[in-house]
Amino acid sequence: MITFEDVKNNETVRTYIRQADESLTALGFTEHGFSHVTRVAAVSKYILSAFDYPERDIELAQIAGFMHDIGNLINRTDHAQSGALMAFRILDKMGMDPREIALIATAIGNHDESTAFPVNPIAAALILADKTDVRRSRVRKSEDIKDFDIHDRVNYAVKHSEVIADKEKKSIKLRFSIDTTNCAVMDYFEIFLDRMILCRRAAEKLGLAFKLIINGQELL
Repeated sequence: MITFEDVKNNETVRTYIRQADESLTALGFTEHGFSHVTRVAAVSKYILSAFDYPERDIELAQIAGFMHDIGNLINRTDHAQSGALMAFRILDKMGMDPREIALIATAIGNHDESTAFPVNPIAAALILADKTDVRRSRVRKSEDIKDFDIHDRVNYAVKHSEVIADKEKKSIKLRFSIDTTNCAVMDYFEIFLDRMILCRRAAEKLGLAFKLIINGQELL
């Protein structure tokens, strides 16, 4: 059985993550390297664990979370589909069971908001973990904030963020605080509204409600 640790320590996987992030650095995107994918893997695990999914499904969600952005190595456009094919080849070569490869590849192929759909619980957990990763440390630039584009400005303004799985109320909450001197709350919705709608669909796939709380105020 191929474990999350096997994939996490696989040098091919790590090389592809590293090189994909270098490509996005050149293109001016926020951080998509080991910090991001490790966090996505951890939050995917947290969500499914909180709602008592089988241990193997939880581990497959971790693997999908860690590998989900390797397609950026090829091109940002259609990177979810590219990444799914790359993951298929790597995991098949490692000897993973075809059914498990299918679940992971399906989740990766359905994580980008332009084409995404929470087709199964693993895909739903990946979507929720990926689209809620908004934080200052993802901003690479060190210049004056006045020169940031809107994506950098929004991420930079987020002082704290957390995903909360509430088993009693059957909900997933994204709670964060924004420094409104750097970014208006409306700026967040300008770039992330589609992602939040996708998170709501993903939560519904898991039989949950999705709640967005900004600066203490529930907005969704």
